Amino acid sequence: MTPSHTRISKAVIPAAGLGTRFLPATKATPKEMLPVVDKPAIQYVVEEAATAGLSDVLMVTGRNKRPLEDHFDRNYELEEALHRKGDESRLSKVQESSDLATMHYVRQGNPKGLGHAVLCAAPHVGDQPFAVLLGDDLIDPRDPLLQRMIEVQEQHGGSVIALMEVDPAQIHLYGCAAAIPTDDPDVVGVSDLVEKPAVSEAPSNLAIIGRYVLDPAVFEVLRKTEPGRGGEIQLTDALQALASDPSLGGPVHGVVFKGRRYDTGDRGDYLRAIVRLACEREDLGPDFRTWLRSFVTEEM
Repeated sequence: MTPSHTRISKAVIPAAGLGTRFLPATKATPKEMLPVVDKPAIQYVVEEAATAGLSDVLMVTGRNKRPLEDHFDRNYELEEALHRKGDESRLSKVQESSDLATMHYVRQGNPKGLGHAVLCAAPHVGDQPFAVLLGDDLIDPRDPLLQRMIEVQEQHGGSVIALMEVDPAQIHLYGCAAAIPTDDPDVVGVSDLVEKPAVSEAPSNLAIIGRYVLDPAVFEVLRKTEPGRGGEIQLTDALQALASDPSLGGPVHGVVFKGRRYDTGDRGDYLRAIVRLACEREDLGPDFRTWLRSFVTEEM
């Protein structure tokens, strides 16, 4: 496969899930809009895409997701009110989300899984390589994972997935990769992928986390992919087909990430992410860390 020389500029963010793990908070509020300190989780994801140079963002949404569109749109009444008050700091924060990228939206009418959500992006993406970012995984901006994945895709072509070592006992919660070492210590070739394998059947402890850089050939594979685990069209199954037969759309590589990742898809990890990020904030951290130490020492 000849490496692609098309500069990647498009990102796809699937955001059609029901957020059932966070009920009742997500009964009327999209889970992507739940705040992580003082920004909705989805804004961190769009910021990551924009920082990596992906200025064209397609969000795959569903019913009751209108707040996502509103958040990345202008709110002229609010902006004018803040301007009249001379509150330039808050005005800047309000305008920030609408200036991050050119936003587009498509609705996934029938939620048939992540693979189906990615397939909904085919008309917008066309024949260009593109990135997929899942909103449950927040990647610390000090650890530029997506930029590295784009570099690897431009070097090798095909598709690139983000991998992270996990406790082998937890591998059944993730997609798992069979990896082949390369000359780059953080890059592996991927020969096989298994969605949420039993611990005894997992080919490694390398779990797929929510970042992908995909060759557009994945669309044709997804169109032929039968529903898999959970009765859904699994992106992992399509990538497994590409890994098994590179002639379908190039090889599959993995970038092994060792940086800071905040998992907001689980209630406990969501709370831990908020605490970690709040502790590191210059404006909140000093007072919050003092209170946290006192709380742990005196109350726990």
